[in-house]
Formats: sequence, C-alpha cells, structure tokens
Amino acid sequence: MAAHFGRRLRKGAATTAVAAAAVAALSASQAPGAAGEDHGRQTAAGATAPAPDGPADGNATGNSPYYTDLPPLKSPDPSPSASTGTSVARGDAEAGIPATVLDAYKKAEAELRSAKPGCNLPWQLLAAIGNVESGQARGGRVDADGTTVGRILGPQLDGNGFALIPDTDNGAYDGNSTYDQAVGPMQFIPSTWAWAGRDGNGDGAKDPNNVYDAALAAGHYLCRNGWDMSTDSGLHSAILSYNNSQEYLALVLNWLEYYRKGSHSIPDGTGGVPEHRSDDGSHRTSSPSPSHPPTTKPHPKPHKPGGDGDGGHGTPSPKPPKHPQPPTPQPPTPRPPTPPSPPQTPTDLVDHLQGVGTGKLTATAGDAFTEPVGVRAETKVGKSVAKVRIRFTITGDTDATFAGGETVATVATDAKGLATAPALQAGEKTGDFKVTAAVVGRSVKGVDFTATVTARAADTLDRTSDTTPTCTPGGEFADQVQVKATYKGAVAGKVAATATLIKSDTDATENDKGPYFKDADGKPVRTLTGLQTDAKGLLTLPKLYADDTTGTFLLRITTTGGATLTVELKVAAGTTTSPAPSESAS
Repeated sequence: MAAHFGRRLRKGAATTAVAAAAVAALSASQAPGAAGEDHGRQTAAGATAPAPDGPADGNATGNSPYYTDLPPLKSPDPSPSASTGTSVARGDAEAGIPATVLDAYKKAEAELRSAKPGCNLPWQLLAAIGNVESGQARGGRVDADGTTVGRILGPQLDGNGFALIPDTDNGAYDGNSTYDQAVGPMQFIPSTWAWAGRDGNGDGAKDPNNVYDAALAAGHYLCRNGWDMSTDSGLHSAILSYNNSQEYLALVLNWLEYYRKGSHSIPDGTGGVPEHRSDDGSHRTSSPSPSHPPTTKPHPKPHKPGGDGDGGHGTPSPKPPKHPQPPTPQPPTPRPPTPPSPPQTPTDLVDHLQGVGTGKLTATAGDAFTEPVGVRAETKVGKSVAKVRIRFTITGDTDATFAGGETVATVATDAKGLATAPALQAGEKTGDFKVTAAVVGRSVKGVDFTATVTARAADTLDRTSDTTPTCTPGGEFADQVQVKATYKGAVAGKVAATATLIKSDTDATENDKGPYFKDADGKPVRTLTGLQTDAKGLLTLPKLYADDTTGTFLLRITTTGGATLTVELKVAAGTTTSPAPSESAS
C-alpha cells in the first residue's frame, strides 16, 4: 500500500511528503500502542480499547481500503457560501461536491455546532473523509432523500489482508452474514454503526446508506472523547480513530485544506469518482474469464515406409493425398459487461418548478411572515413529482431567516409535488430580499420570491403622566417626559421616534429659544433623532433644560407609522417669599 501511495505522488509529491512528515510527529502519540490512550482503535492483535462515548469499536471503518487520489496542486478559487445566492466560480473538478452530499455535510456541521460546540467541527472535514472513503457517495449518486443508489460496500473483513471482523449485524446493513463490510458513503462497519448511527434527515431511521444519517454519525464519531477539531492534537486523534493509518491522516488533511480554500456545488450524480485505492487492486471482485472450448487436434501425418527421405530401396509408395488441417478454434473475445444504467430518480423527472399559493410577502421587522413560500415540482407535461428535494435560499441585504435561524432550508415535495419552506422570520433590517427555490441535484431554473420587511410602527402615543412639565428660567425640568406607543391597541416596541421642540401648533419647525436638551458635549439641542421605544412600548426622553425665556412651549414626538403627540412645557419665574423681620431686642 505504501508503494502505491508513493506512486500517487506524481501530483504534488513535495506537498504530500511535507504534510506526511509534519503530521507524523504530531500523530505518533495517538498511534496504537502509545502509552496513555489509543482512542478506541484496533490494536495489532485485534483487541480494542473502550471509547468513552461508545463501546469498543476498533474504528469507524475497520481500517478498510480507501481512495488515495490526492487533490490537485492548484487550489480552487474561494467560492461564496450557497446561502449568499451569488454565483460560484467553477474551479477544479475535484472542488465540486454533489449538492445533496454537500447539504448533508453542512447540516451535520450546524447540528454539531449546537450539540457539541467544543468540537468545532468544520464541514470540510466531513467532505475530506467522504471523498477519501467513497468519492462523495460515488459522485453523488443519491436519491431525493439522500440515500445512495445501490449500496456502497467495502471488501469483506475476513482477515485476508484486512481486519478480521465476523458478522455482527446478520447481514442487515452489508448483506453479508459471514463477515462485516464497511457500508455507505462514510464507510461505517456495522458494529460501529450500531452505536454511532444517527438520524440526520429526520425520517425516524438510522441508515448508513443515507448521506444525511452517515454525515451526522461521522460528525458525532469524530467529536467524541472531547476532541477539539480546532487543535492539531484533537483533529489528528479524530482522523486516526476513523482509519488508523498515517497515510490516511496525511491524505485527509490534504483534502481538508483543499476544500477549505474553496468548493462549489454540482448536480447530484455528476461528480467524478477517484481512481486509486489503498489496496491497489487486491481483493477486488472480478468477473471470471469465459471458459475455453476444447481444441481439436489435427490428424497426424501418415508414416512413409519408403520413398523420399526414408532411406528405403523399394519402389516408392505413392504420396497420400493431402488432407487440409482443420483450423484451431479461437476462444471468443470476452466483451466487457455493459454497466447498468442507474435507475431514474424522481429528481430526473423534474422539468420545472411552479410557485404556488404565495401572495405578497410582507412583514414588520421582528415579526413572522404570514404568507407561505411554496413551489410544485412538475414534469414537462405538468405532472406533479413527489420526493424531490427543494432547496429554499434567502439572499439579499437582510437578516431575515427561516424558522430556526437558518438562511437555507431543504424540503422534500409531498405526494402532490408540493414543497413549502419553513416560516419566514423578519429581522430588524428593513427593505427587500429574495427567496429562491431550486431543485437539489438538477439544473432546473429556480423560482424567485420577493419579500419586504417594513419598519415597526405605532399609531398612538400617550403620556404616562398628566402633570405639565414646569421649570424656572435657567433651570432644569424636574420630571422627564415619558410616553407609551401602541399599534392597533397592542404594545409597539422597538419603534423609531423623533422628539422636536417646535415653534407652534401650526409651525413644526425647530424653536430657537426656550427649553432644550443637551448633547454629549453639553451643548443645547432641540431635536432628537434615533429614539426607540422599549419592549414595553415606553420611551423616556432625556432631561430638559430652560434658557432665560419664559412662556409656554411645545414638544412634539412622532413615530414611524404616523403616531404624534404634542406636550406642553412651561417656563415661569418662581415666587420668592421674603423672611419676616426679627423683633428688636429692645
């Protein structure tokens, strides 16, 4: 295997050699037999050590063979996230990851981010392992639910060049009731899947042949034992626990770095499959050669008792007539078997998407949209197609999300071909944004929906006190003005407001005398902008001060939505009472 790996260094030999050397020292302490821990990997004798997060399982794959193709030396240009909705630069072919497979990796990363935040698992690590183990599910040959079209099986682990693992699942996962075989896009052996399996697509089943289930299981498997993928020691320990090989570690690290520098989504089933394996062609099942038909021997030449060339002295015998020799039959040239065409999936039938039941998408900032976003998948003749994965993506300068806080959601069409996105939730940014519905794994023109987020509004403002604010010339008002905003009778929180000291009821221009606020430098200001009511709809204005002008003045408060309130302010000289003269002692 090492010799084969060396031959693979034709592309980027120096890069891989350096990577292998760099990780060797860091990984030595995690090698089997190292003192302290072996992370549940299988030892040379076949024994296993228990892992804290699961039973003794050797490792995820049973050290099964894997693809050894290296990434290109030239990394792809960094490509934007799918959630941005912008186009991606098509870099090297190896940077393309089938859409459903990529979706599974990212979904697993998101779930692990909340379930095991200390793990810091990047989806690119799952992509690197998925490429090395199965060529991204054989180039993305998966159906609408993410299940592989046909099982992906490693060789039977019968001890003949591989680990010896007798059957543990009665053939339930791998179809082999004698020995175990690694199964699915992430190549779990059944004994490991029994405890590490996860339901990644929410269908109630844990299927190693489903890329969503397998990706989530791989993420949990890598994150066990408290390993932190943001550290070299945690990352290397996790990878080695998946397949205990320094070459495997170096290979996965190469692909991890490659995908971190850029990747893009490609339609399902269009990805390339690696060509070289760590077992270098051994233990592969080959079709038997056709049997050769028996060869018919020609008749022997008759013996000449005399005559030419026999040394006899009698009358030469007449030469017997020549008999033509029958041709030697040639075995038929075997024809390579024609690979069966992959079965047509529902996704292959989709010709277009049709927007359905979606009116104008409008919501106030912070509120949920009441209108649904939905599409129907149809054939060319308008027939509905069920079990097709539809990806809804939010794009634009917005902080709106789907329920759950995500900007991308994938939903399978129902029996009527309908797929409805999760409820839209408006953020605080106002303006327009776009929701795009597209078929996962097929180049079909998407459907765009425009959504609008409007500012929070109030239609009524009321003071919380009936007392008229009063002040003496040159002094400050004792009480701060407080108002409450409502909209259609309900509390109007986080509503923008403006407060201005105006000249009169009929002249709303800013007054140049009388009461004033102070800015951060202590200078008088008579207009305040950027105010906002709190969650209870309350707005308390800063302190007011008075100059030397006396009289009645007006403070006007307005909000988004048209609510207006005018408050009277009075500045009047105070009454001074002189003390009574004291009596003379005389």
